[in-house]
Amino acid sequence: MASEIARLPKPPYYVVCFSSQRTAGDHGYGAMADAMVALAEQQPGYLGMESVRGADGFGITNSYWLDEASILAWKAVVSHAAAQRLGRERWYEDYRVIVAKVERAYDTKRED
Repeated sequence: MASEIARLPKPPYYVVCFSSQRTAGDHGYGAMADAMVALAEQQPGYLGMESVRGADGFGITNSYWLDEASILAWKAVVSHAAAQRLGRERWYEDYRVIVAKVERAYDTKRED
């Protein structure tokens, strides 16, 4: 999983926000998550990802994409569709997906 702030281009671009509550136990989740990150990184239009998960199983993953067509193409990748099915059946108690166009963004980094 991505564990640092993604370095992104200037907007506009898109973000897919995935909030989830995990079920207990791994049941293959970790390996599948790693495989999906590696696969997403190869997709045209992929810009980056940020992901965190608390000890209570609640997590948020933001993936960033050049445009809506890139998001739809990623959703249609067969391996990704299979992972989504397993997520519904096995890994998530609850989840939400939000897709949004980023029109403005800024950041700062401390220089010590």
